[in-house]
Amino acid sequence: MKDDQRIDSPLTVTIGHEQLVIRRRYEMVSILNDFFIAIWFLLGSIFFLYQSLEKAAAWLFIIGSTQFLIRPMIRLLAHLHLQRVPESHWQL
Repeated sequence: MKDDQRIDSPLTVTIGHEQLVIRRRYEMVSILNDFFIAIWFLLGSIFFLYQSLEKAAAWLFIIGSTQFLIRPMIRLLAHLHLQRVPESHWQL
């Protein structure tokens, strides 16, 4: 097995008689992050159309902007993955 395959091996979640297989977890987290950024900015834009919702709109933009900061951290984590070394490979 290649190191790349071992580092990001599929995550399988069993739900009843079905299984959800998640491959490339960091990429999946990044996609979900981007999806939520889009939702926050879309809702914020719509909320700004109504004066009573302007404060909520500003908070949605702040949340979306914070997620923009998280985005490069997810990409960095995908490249810097910590892995436990089996005891048999430890040098004494």
